[in-house]
Amino acid sequence: MKQRIKIWFHSGNSPEIREFTLRKSILICFLILFIACTGTVLYVGHDYYLLKQADHDNAALLETVANQKNELKDQRRQIQIFAGEIQGLKDQIAKLGRLENQVRLIADIDKSGRSSGIWGIGGVSKVDLDQEIPLDAHHHALIREMHHQVKQIQSVADKEKLDFNDLIDKLTKKKNLLASSPSIKPVSGIITSPFGYRKSPFTGKRTFHSGLDISNRMGTEIVSTATGKVVFAGRKTSYGNVVIIDHGYGKATKYAHVRDILVHKNQQVKRGEVIATLGNTGRTTGPHLHYEVLVNGTPVNPSKYILN
Repeated sequence: MKQRIKIWFHSGNSPEIREFTLRKSILICFLILFIACTGTVLYVGHDYYLLKQADHDNAALLETVANQKNELKDQRRQIQIFAGEIQGLKDQIAKLGRLENQVRLIADIDKSGRSSGIWGIGGVSKVDLDQEIPLDAHHHALIREMHHQVKQIQSVADKEKLDFNDLIDKLTKKKNLLASSPSIKPVSGIITSPFGYRKSPFTGKRTFHSGLDISNRMGTEIVSTATGKVVFAGRKTSYGNVVIIDHGYGKATKYAHVRDILVHKNQQVKRGEVIATLGNTGRTTGPHLHYEVLVNGTPVNPSKYILN
């Protein structure tokens, strides 16, 4: 006799009890089928979950790769910009070199032996950096060349710094030399007696006149013809009231027969600064300035030093 399984159901709304009878084999088959279906659903669901997870990870990975590609392009674009800036620095250094050469030419100052020039050995490379490399191409060669040229630029910049310091030092010395060189007329007026041999107005004999005599009315302002230091301001026998200024570099100027002395000994004066007024003190035949230029103590022709 086949085994059967009875199942009773009771509903709370009815007093009746229902009975179902199932064969044991059918129940077992149903349970097996249920378990198989449940297992299949779970397997398919798990596989679907893994597939969705992989799809999500793949999308995230693709987004990361895309971001990295964009970042790489931005970096390469920056590299190209830097290459352009390096090229600009090279051009600026070249301009500075040309400017330095122009200044040296104008000021007649030779270049020191410390410099090897802007271009050539030890200088900046003449090779232009390729800024037009496609963004999807490798930039390794460009980066290496940039590093190389940056080092060269630094080296040349250090040399140019030395050259400019040398130039400034020499220009300063030249400026001081020029400022110390008598170059203007000490007083307005007429030159009544030039530098050199002449007939003495007092003795009538041929004598050497060591300066220029410039005549004008009494009280006319007399200026220093160069920057310097007053080393004498007082009276000297036949010269009358005298101002002597030391300009350095072996140069000095003398202003004689002045009426009023407006400076004092050891006073620093500038070119064009009023130092006295024209007079006729000492041995003179009339109001005038006796002006001398001395180089290493020897009188020279003042006319050669008057540029105005």
